[in-house]
Amino acid sequence: MIDFPIADLFDDSLCLLWLERHLHTAGFVCPHCGSANRRLFRRQGHYDAYRCRACDGYYTLLSGTVFEASRKRPAVLVLLLRGIAKGESTARLARELHLSRQTVHTRRQQIQANLNDSTPTEMMGRGAHNGGALLAR
Repeated sequence: MIDFPIADLFDDSLCLLWLERHLHTAGFVCPHCGSANRRLFRRQGHYDAYRCRACDGYYTLLSGTVFEASRKRPAVLVLLLRGIAKGESTARLARELHLSRQTVHTRRQQIQANLNDSTPTEMMGRGAHNGGALLAR
């Protein structure tokens, strides 16, 4: 089977928008106090850093997610999530995205654990749901 370096074909700015929409479904707010009032603090790597105007907390787009300490390009994170959702093997994802197998395995485990934590606890239609974001830490 041929592995394609598809991360090189994706636009990071579009992937940043996708990550913001899917990692922060309720809106991109300060993880410390919940305020949406922020200022740009520093441009660094692929993810700008912000300071909250309410609590002076420091955060990035990845703060509070399983990708918090990651320095990977936005395209790599989007493709990693896509591969995990499709059931791609850890080895294949690692090769295609130029990541270590351990990194892919660890992220897969964290995402699957969060998925298990956020599954409904009762039958549909009863309104009960065991909270927790899919990609939260």
